[in-house]
Amino acid sequence: MRVLPVGEHALLVELGSAAATEAFHAEVLRRRDAGELPALTDIVPAARTVLLDGLARPHELAALLTTWTVPPSAGTAGPEIEIAVRYDGPDLAEVAHRWQVAPAEVPGIVGGIPFRVAFCGFVPGFGYLSGLPDRLRLPRRATPRTAVPAGSLALADTYAGVYPRSSPGGWQLIGTTDAVLWDQERDPAALLAPGTRVRFTAEEPA
Repeated sequence: MRVLPVGEHALLVELGSAAATEAFHAEVLRRRDAGELPALTDIVPAARTVLLDGLARPHELAALLTTWTVPPSAGTAGPEIEIAVRYDGPDLAEVAHRWQVAPAEVPGIVGGIPFRVAFCGFVPGFGYLSGLPDRLRLPRRATPRTAVPAGSLALADTYAGVYPRSSPGGWQLIGTTDAVLWDQERDPAALLAPGTRVRFTAEEPA
């Protein structure tokens, strides 16, 4: 763990792996909810960092962070939502081939994985969902698509994600959903937030 000052009121905590970052983020949330942290305005996880912003005396927390014992994340913190998916994506057959299963088996595999939003980015409402085991790791497409339809369920590396709107993308597309990932009229606007647990359920293609 490396703790770096950012401006006058923030700390950037660098971790050595995605698993360590998720565990540290979960511990920050636990300690915040238990009233064990000083007041802060934002907790922003990324792939290998967690930003703690809005601290009155960041140097004091920086000294404490290096003494923490952070248990492995059990992936049980945060609310859980279900997202219904039609497994009709153009890369479904290729993903099944890489996993050495029939395409009809993919929904059961994905549906059995307890995903968790590790961090958000790329476009508003896009959550990087960790949980895909190493044996199911997938490469990005050699040639990204110029336009991925909104609502596309996609996989890449050990992450899953749902495109909130049409945008370029190089992930493997395996299905679509009608879930609204980003709605400015909703509070909060994003359906997915770091720490949210997600399960994908299968529905029949239209």
